[in-house]
Amino acid sequence: MIPRTFKDRVIAPSLLAADFSRVREETTRAIHSGADWMHLDVMDGHFVDNISFGPAMVQAVHETNDIFLDVHLMISRPDHYLPRFIAAGSDLITVHVEADHDVAETLRRIREGGCQAGLALNPATPIEKALPFLDQIDLLLCMTVVPGFGGQAFMSEMLPKIEAAAKLREERGLSYHIEVDGGIDAKTAAPCAAAGANVFVAGSSTFKAPDMAKAISAIRGV
Repeated sequence: MIPRTFKDRVIAPSLLAADFSRVREETTRAIHSGADWMHLDVMDGHFVDNISFGPAMVQAVHETNDIFLDVHLMISRPDHYLPRFIAAGSDLITVHVEADHDVAETLRRIREGGCQAGLALNPATPIEKALPFLDQIDLLLCMTVVPGFGGQAFMSEMLPKIEAAAKLREERGLSYHIEVDGGIDAKTAAPCAAAGANVFVAGSSTFKAPDMAKAISAIRGV
């Protein structure tokens, strides 16, 4: 399902927490457990201090399962690699405002490639950095941990940024989703939802839960 408005609750398990030796089966398990999107964290070892996977993994998920692919590019040059991720089957591509690229131009190219466009902010980046681009995006990602590794603790000090993003959306008459990523489970999703978030990226709390369906349902029900 592709939600039509930001009023829809979206649960996006992060493939980073899955068993990489069983990507097809893990994605299928997430779908059967109630996942709306699959979140794919792409890391290049430069923009963040970790390396995950590239376009080939996105293509593998795309070709083996039918689910909306939410691709998060934590890479220094998203503009350079963009065509490869579009061709791999991404449905939504999120780039960082802090990366080394012309943000407006990259967002334009994402949409021209037939994908939805997202913009991400690291915890230390103020919401003001996103202001020039809010009318060019389908999703705003507020990182709730310092990006690079899974399993980190949720940063509650990011809640005012989420609230500000929701207020700006209302004031400007826009309709972008607000996504949170980092330390998200049923407990931390509640204040994020209250602040205005509607897309919840959850890695360890879903893929590593004893019952994935129950974990997803708990986040959806906050």
